[in-house]
Amino acid sequence: MAQEFVKAKIKGDKVVVFLKPTCPYCVQAKDVLSKYKFKEGHLEFIDISRRDDTGSIQDYLQQITGARTVPRVFIGEECIGGGSDVSELDRSAKLAGMLQKIGALQ
Repeated sequence: MAQEFVKAKIKGDKVVVFLKPTCPYCVQAKDVLSKYKFKEGHLEFIDISRRDDTGSIQDYLQQITGARTVPRVFIGEECIGGGSDVSELDRSAKLAGMLQKIGALQ
């Protein structure tokens, strides 16, 4: 079930962030992404902390990304990492290009 949930969420041309609201790296990723003007429906934050299958989701994220920790930030089906990774991509101006490439920005 967790595998199907994750696969369904990361499908398409949007940015998806699996997070827990109390995690400082999740807040960091959310803050960086919130600076961009996304088209409607192209940015989704998913709080996994309130789900019954949190552990299963994190197990599957580890399987497909190599890390069990959150946040796990996806641009389409590609995981670009966590909070520090998103911040670095933003600082180097690579993030904007990645978001434009999938047509996520206004």
